[in-house]
Amino acid sequence: MVTRDDLNPHLLAAHYAVRGPIVLRAQELEDQGRKVIYCNIGNPQGLKQRPMTFLRQMLSLLEFPELLRHAESRKLFPRDILDRAERMLELHPPGTGAYSQSPGIPFIRKAVAEFIQRRDDILADKEHVILTDGASKGVQGVITALLKRPGDGFMIPIPQYPLYSASLALYGGEQIGYYLDEDRGWELNERILRDSLTEGRRQGRNAVAIVVINPGNPTGAVLSEGNIRMIIGFARENGLSIIADEVYQENVYDPGLRFHSFARVMASMREQDVSLFSLHSVSKGFLGECGHRGGYLEFRNIPDEVMAEFVKLQSISLCANLPGQFATYLMVAPPREGDESYPTYVRERDEILADLKAKAEILGEGITTIEGMSVAIPRGAMYAFVRFELPGGEDTTRMSISERVAYGEERDTRYCLALLEETGICVVPGSGFGQVPGTLHFRTTFLPPRDEIEQLVRSLKKFHERYIRELAEA
Repeated sequence: MVTRDDLNPHLLAAHYAVRGPIVLRAQELEDQGRKVIYCNIGNPQGLKQRPMTFLRQMLSLLEFPELLRHAESRKLFPRDILDRAERMLELHPPGTGAYSQSPGIPFIRKAVAEFIQRRDDILADKEHVILTDGASKGVQGVITALLKRPGDGFMIPIPQYPLYSASLALYGGEQIGYYLDEDRGWELNERILRDSLTEGRRQGRNAVAIVVINPGNPTGAVLSEGNIRMIIGFARENGLSIIADEVYQENVYDPGLRFHSFARVMASMREQDVSLFSLHSVSKGFLGECGHRGGYLEFRNIPDEVMAEFVKLQSISLCANLPGQFATYLMVAPPREGDESYPTYVRERDEILADLKAKAEILGEGITTIEGMSVAIPRGAMYAFVRFELPGGEDTTRMSISERVAYGEERDTRYCLALLEETGICVVPGSGFGQVPGTLHFRTTFLPPRDEIEQLVRSLKKFHERYIRELAEA
C-alpha cells in the first residue's frame, strides 16, 4: 500500500491556500446545515453570477448541433447565433467531441491573434498562440519549459496567487519572492526587485523569469504603463523572461485607470530581446466561465525552434478541451453591433461589471470603518487584500524571519478560522499568499451577491471588535 512517505516530495511541498484547511472546515460546517459565504476563491458563477446568454446559447448549439435542424430553434436563438454556430461547425466539423490540433483549433487561434491586434493595435501571429485548459495550464507549461537546472526559479510577487508557488514546488523550481509596495497601491518597486534578485542569487537561486499579475490577485491593483515599462527594462537588464498573468484585464473599475497589456507596452518600446508569455482566461472578466477551463497563452520574442518545443509539450496532453476552446473563441470574438444578440450581450456585460464595481466599493468603504482594519477600494480584479491589526502577541524583534513568518501564519490562520466558525464567512489567510513579516492580512472576494457583501461587512465588524477585545483582555 502506498503511504504518504512514498509520495513525491515535490507534491508534499506544494500548498494551495485558496482550497486549504479553512475551506475544508467550511464544507464541513455547510454539511452540518450552517450557511457559509464563500469568499475564498474567484468562482463567479459558484457565487450566483449568471452566465452570459450569448456564450451559453452558442455552446448549446455546438454541443448538440441537431438543434440547428429544428424549426423551433429559429424562435429560441437569435439569427446571428444560429449562423455563427453553423460557420464554426463548418470550420471544425468534429465539433466538441474530437481532439483538435495540439495548439488548438486554427480559426480560434487566428481569432485570438485578431483580438490582440484590436486591443493593442499591434501585430499578432496565430502561430504564436496556444489554447490552454484555463490560464493555469499555460502557467505550468511555461514553468516546465524554463526550469533547466537545479536552482533555477521564478521571481513571484508577494502577495501572489498560490498557483505560482505551488507549481514551482511541484516542478522543483525555486521561488524568488519580491514584495509588492502596499504603501504605493501594490505597485512593483524597482529597488525591491533588485534587492530580491540579489538576495536570491546569494542563496543560490537563479531567476529565469519574473511573474507579474495585472490586474492584481490578491491585491486588486492595476499597474500603470510606467510601472510596466520599468518591469520590462528590469527584465532586459537581468536576462529574465516575463510571465504576464492578465486574466483580469476586463475587471478595471476605476474610470481613471485602464488596462495596459505587456504586449502593447513592449511593442511601443520596440523590445525584441525579452521573451514574453501572456495569459488570458474565460474564467474571469465578466464571463466567469471557470468550469469550462478555457484560455490562451501568447508568445512574443520566441524563436520558431522554441515555439516548436512548446507545441510538443502541449501535444503530450493532446490538446485543450474543446468546449473550453470554443468558449475562448466566444470571449475574443463576441457579438458585434448590428447582430441580433448584441443588445443582450452588452446589457449583461455592463450589468455584471457595474455590479462588481458597486460591491468593490461596498466592501472597501465598509472595511475602512472597522477599527484596526485597512484596505483600498479594489480598482481591479475580484479581490481585496485586507490588512488587520491584533493586540498583544509575542515580541517578534528577536525572531528570525522564518520564525516571524510562521508566527504570522499561526495568527492569521487562527483569526480566519474563528471568523468562519462564528460568522460563516470563508476567507483566506494572508500567509497563504505571502505578506511582509510582522503584518497580517486576509484575502476576500467581492463576488457574492450584494446583500451578502453588505452582511459580510456587518458581520466582520462585529466579529473583529469582539475578537480584539478578548485578545486585549487575555
